[in-house]
Amino acid sequence: METKTRITVLNHILALNLDVNIWSARKKLTPYDFGATQLPPEELASLGSKRVCNPEDLRIFGTLKSRAVNMLDRHGVRFLGGWAIPEKVADEIVKELAAIEKEFFAAKEDFLSRYDEAVQDWIKQHPGWEKLIGSSTVSAEYVRSRIGFKWQFYKLAAPEKNSVKKGFKDEVNKLGSTLFDEISKAATDTWNRCYAGKVKVTHKALSPLRSIQSKLNGLSFVDPRVLPITDLLQTAFDKVPSRGFIRNENLLMLQGVVSLLREPALLVENAQKILDGSTAEDLLEGLTAVPKSSVTEKVPENSKQNHTPQVASQQQIDSHGLW
Repeated sequence: METKTRITVLNHILALNLDVNIWSARKKLTPYDFGATQLPPEELASLGSKRVCNPEDLRIFGTLKSRAVNMLDRHGVRFLGGWAIPEKVADEIVKELAAIEKEFFAAKEDFLSRYDEAVQDWIKQHPGWEKLIGSSTVSAEYVRSRIGFKWQFYKLAAPEKNSVKKGFKDEVNKLGSTLFDEISKAATDTWNRCYAGKVKVTHKALSPLRSIQSKLNGLSFVDPRVLPITDLLQTAFDKVPSRGFIRNENLLMLQGVVSLLREPALLVENAQKILDGSTAEDLLEGLTAVPKSSVTEKVPENSKQNHTPQVASQQQIDSHGLW
């Protein structure tokens, strides 16, 4: 798969850095914590850490960070340690981040308001280890300084001098391949959660595919072969009945589409065919013209990781490389 994103993509993106700090509630163990106990020398083994607060009290912060990361992954593509975000959706991203930030700081104030009590409860849960925990507690103000949520948007421009431009240009060039790899990972997750081994699915199974299509639409300027993929997805959606379970040839078609999305090189190849004159209908035709006797069968539990639809051997349709 050969993709090379042009430097002009910088005209359409903003770079975003997400900076979330979460207090670990851990302190390093020291020989002092073990009193007269004989410990191995440092060159042989190193001490670990001790928890000075219940990790469950901090779970909410990790959950909110994950929500922010997942939201950015839906809209952008990983770039320079953060994300490349389509400039046209920047305002929407800010609104979503601001909402998560509000929850984050509300949780922070709630935790800090009961911090001393939480530490004492943790000590009570571990009788006999009061000294080990108590000797490492820190103030609520220290904890406040270790919990934070912020982000920065910034506009990028390539350096003028070629001698210093190369590294940056190389990162821009990889945006297309990074995007297709991310689509592959999202499709693999979709396959495992929604399509593997199924003989029928509800319309909820379309939701992750619509998210993939939305991401591709927003980042269509990254590579010319992105738009044909969004057209392919829309053509598939249009073929699915608006009500009832999705099964038989329609399910087979969707399974084929998901399988195609899982293979970046094959996906790019077929997108190029559409650019060269084929249509999305051409690609989907082979997935829909399956005799009723050859529809998908439920895959045994130990075979659910196979990523291609199960099709009866007698069917003669063009598989487009999917199986």
